[in-house]
Amino acid sequence: MKKTLYLMRHGQTLFNVRKKIQGFCDAPLTELGIYQAKVAGDYFKKEGITCGAAYSSTSERACDTLELITDMPYTRLKGLKEWNFGTFEGESEDLNPPLPYGNFFAGFGGEREMDFRARLVETMESIMNQEDHDVVLAVSHGAACAQFARNWEANSKIGPITGLKNCCILKFEYENSNFTLVDFMNHDFANA
Repeated sequence: MKKTLYLMRHGQTLFNVRKKIQGFCDAPLTELGIYQAKVAGDYFKKEGITCGAAYSSTSERACDTLELITDMPYTRLKGLKEWNFGTFEGESEDLNPPLPYGNFFAGFGGEREMDFRARLVETMESIMNQEDHDVVLAVSHGAACAQFARNWEANSKIGPITGLKNCCILKFEYENSNFTLVDFMNHDFANA
C-alpha cells in the first residue's frame, strides 16, 4: 500500500538571520519564521491534507514550527535532528567548506555525511512502517531534507532539488521500502 510523507523544513530562526551554523544547537523562530509556519499550515488546510501522524526533530525550532501548523499530538525524534556540525556549531556560516561537505565535519566532532543520511533514512522508514501511518507530517531541517532527498534521487519524479527555503515541503510516496519524491514546494513569502 502506498503511503505519503510530507517532510518539511522548520521556519526561519535567529541563527538563519545572523548566518550562524545551526545543526544540533538551536535558535528560536523569528517573526518571519512564525509567519512561514502559519502559511505552511494554511497550505495543508487549503489542499485538504489530513495527516494521521506527526513527528518533529527534538530541536525547538522544528517543534515550534510543527505546533504552529497543527494542534495534533506529535512525537519528537532525535533521528530527525539536523546534521551535527561539531565544533562549528554556532559559528559563522562563512567558515563552512564548499559543498559538498562530505565528511569534513567528522574531523571536528560532527557527523560523517553517510552516517547522517543513514540516520535519517532509518528514522523515516521506522515512521512509515507503522501500520496506521498512511499520511505523515515530519518537520526537520534544511540539510536533513536535502540529504534525505539525495538518498532517493534515483526514484525522484521531479529530478534533483535545490534551494530548500524555510518551511519548504517535500512530498514523498512510500511503498515497498522505497521513497519517491513526487512534489516539492517552496512557499512565496514575498508579502511577509
